[in-house]
Amino acid sequence: MASKTWKTRPVDGFILEVLSRKGAVTDADLFDIVNEEFEDIGFSDFNRFLMNLEIEGKIYVSSLTKGKRRVELVKKREVR
Repeated sequence: MASKTWKTRPVDGFILEVLSRKGAVTDADLFDIVNEEFEDIGFSDFNRFLMNLEIEGKIYVSSLTKGKRRVELVKKREVR
């Protein structure tokens, strides 16, 4: 039986890292990237991570077409 090891970084941190490198991407492309790193993450778990990040105000998810969404980082405004 193969043993699974714990990942050293959380999934939501990895999502933010990918978005900071690539910019805005579709949810399907982002899921493919996340699924390569975290093979045991399903699409429903992935959506839960996206929802939590959006509630926290870290990302913005918008609808492109039916069944396709755009995911991007929220840019913080500088306070003067």
